[in-house]
Amino acid sequence: MSRVVAVCGKGGVGKTTVSAILASELCRRGGRRVLLVDADHAGGLSMALGIAARRTMNQVRQEIIGEIKEGGSSRRDLALSLDYLMMEAVGERGPLAFLAIGRPEEAGCYCSVNTLLKNALELLAGGFDLTLIDAEAGVEQVSRQVMSKVDYLLLVSDTSAKGLKVAVEILDAATGLAAVNATGLLVNRLRSPRELESISLPPGIPLIGTAPEDDTIRRFDVEGLSFFDIPASPGVDAIIRSCVSAGII
Repeated sequence: MSRVVAVCGKGGVGKTTVSAILASELCRRGGRRVLLVDADHAGGLSMALGIAARRTMNQVRQEIIGEIKEGGSSRRDLALSLDYLMMEAVGERGPLAFLAIGRPEEAGCYCSVNTLLKNALELLAGGFDLTLIDAEAGVEQVSRQVMSKVDYLLLVSDTSAKGLKVAVEILDAATGLAAVNATGLLVNRLRSPRELESISLPPGIPLIGTAPEDDTIRRFDVEGLSFFDIPASPGVDAIIRSCVSAGII
């Protein structure tokens, strides 16, 4: 059974950057089959890694709905179509496979299709050693569209009061939505070691580490370079070291 790690945080705190650095490190290390899930509708992880999704989960959903509307497809035919479309949607790079959720769903209730898609994704993930999800701000979308359980919820925040408050809200929302086994907080973009001393860390969320503001990471973001090619730097090293110490990778 694949271990599931979901990376969450307020927009702009660097959660997609953290996910991309983790993906790059997992690719470099090899030895494990990893499924990357870009669950952010904006497709940030896809852009950060330079991987184009061949077909998003939402496009798969629309094609299955189209077959239902046309009629004539048996349940078995729909299941076969779904299996084929899911495999077509997965891109690969070395030991990594990549899947994007895509834009929000079209209007209309197709709960049975949503359930089929979620079950198909969980079945697909079961064939990997690790599933890494770059999520939207909350876990509601992860629970509804992606996974019923999350083994590790990695909360990313900067030092702002709002970023830390959102991290707490995400953890609170996780209760009852997805089965979360463990949680950790990574404080990102520290301008100095003393900055950590000036903030109030949320109780109940273990601090797994900090990462400094980093010119190399900023350059890769600004220039749209693939994080598969990012070299060692203070920020990259700190993120990897924190995640290794937490047992995430």
